[in-house]
Amino acid sequence: MTIRVYNTLTKTKEDFEPVEPGKVGIYLCGPTVYKPSHIGHMVGPVIFDTIKRYLEYNGFDVTLVVNITDVDDKLIAESQLRGITMEAVAEEMTADYLKNLGLLGVNQIDEMPKATDNIDEIISFVSELIEKGHAYDSDGDVFFDVTSDPDYGELSNRSVHDQQGEGGDAANRKRHPSDFALWKSARDGEPSWESPWGNGRPGWHIECSAMSRRILGRSFDIHGGGLDLVFPHHENERAQSNCCHDIPMVKYWMHNGLMRAESSAGKVGGRSDRELDDNQATVDTKISRSKGAGGLAELIERQGGERIRFFLLRTHYRSTIVFSEEGIEEAGSALDTFARLFERVERISGESVYDQPLITSREIGELDDQPGELLKEVANLRSGFLSKMDDDFNTGGAISDIFDLARAINRFIDQQNLEDSSSRSNDDVLQVTRAATTIRELGQLLGLFVTRPQQASGADDALLDSIMQLVIKLRTRSRENKDYETADFIRDQLAEIGITIEDGKEGSNWRIE
Repeated sequence: MTIRVYNTLTKTKEDFEPVEPGKVGIYLCGPTVYKPSHIGHMVGPVIFDTIKRYLEYNGFDVTLVVNITDVDDKLIAESQLRGITMEAVAEEMTADYLKNLGLLGVNQIDEMPKATDNIDEIISFVSELIEKGHAYDSDGDVFFDVTSDPDYGELSNRSVHDQQGEGGDAANRKRHPSDFALWKSARDGEPSWESPWGNGRPGWHIECSAMSRRILGRSFDIHGGGLDLVFPHHENERAQSNCCHDIPMVKYWMHNGLMRAESSAGKVGGRSDRELDDNQATVDTKISRSKGAGGLAELIERQGGERIRFFLLRTHYRSTIVFSEEGIEEAGSALDTFARLFERVERISGESVYDQPLITSREIGELDDQPGELLKEVANLRSGFLSKMDDDFNTGGAISDIFDLARAINRFIDQQNLEDSSSRSNDDVLQVTRAATTIRELGQLLGLFVTRPQQASGADDALLDSIMQLVIKLRTRSRENKDYETADFIRDQLAEIGITIEDGKEGSNWRIE
């Protein structure tokens, strides 16, 4: 087994070999918490939550860090607009972000450092860069000297001389137009901290360099983020850290594709979550929140977190995701395939798939020595799934294999007539149960099928079940009396309100879609 990852720095797929054997450090750039989260904010966390799950399944000890930027020009502007402190805005929006992550099943994050909790580390980092001649103080602002880094621009394939710096007062204090801020001198009415260069606050790029060093060390394995962060943010992070430590900051730079709205070339999320940093300009092609990026909480309430997560993972992480609610609904309908299969297996075996022990490692899940034609097919499909995940975490391709698994199990059930209890053999039931357990094994690597769906409970739900049993009896009686028009009418009317009737040889069942 060899995992290969695409490295943005080298523009090639490389064998994955951690800096420290057996251990993996991942740093993912998180949000600037000044507005409620939109679905674009969920893309990176869902992807790297999945990557961590897969690496741990393969025996690695993984630490996943996602930072929170809680000091920034946009945060300050929002606090002034609302008449509350910057800290209050950040706390409110961080809570919103965490809630949405939880609803999408993102629970693999180990640490979420905040910039304002790491000011001492940031100041120390800036001081080291000044001492090494890579940064300079200019009237209370500290800038990184890009000409001191001979490798500057390698990540984004840009030359220092290609850059056009920001105008105004900042430009007058720089040695080179492309130099960027490490520390910004205080302005009236804005939050600030004491430093050797006077009161001020950190620049954006230095925050991530300082926080990643404190938690993961001077050199770590994977740095992730959206493609829009390659330049300037990750280019500048890399320059700061490489120059400070004289070793590569990151071994593998991994960047996920962005999300755009259907019928739009722009990125979901409106303008950049950051102010343009000192010397950067960009084309504003991003769509506004009113065109689909906002309302994440309401979207999750309508569609459910697992459906949205599945929708995000159906595309290879380096590809663009085209957002539409219709696309999420389509993904949800496909995902229902597995709910129906698990219910079918439970009817046959008498046990819930969710009650089976969850397979959590590659070795434990091997099926090579399992008897039976079904399990031989399952072993081949499982191998295909894992091969695709080994190849740069290709979730989109791997998902096709779990659908093939579901089709294989359903076909076997039909061929062996396992819905009829008189036709079942213990060996066939064991094969079906083990095969369904494999689907759950692979699904949990994607963050799917981890916990049992919420079941009906309480007096109201018991009453609903009683009513549905009565409706099923009425429909059954209509069919026995050859009143198929009434039986079909009942079925169709229930379908319109989201209730499906499933007929089997041992009776009918109902489920809410």
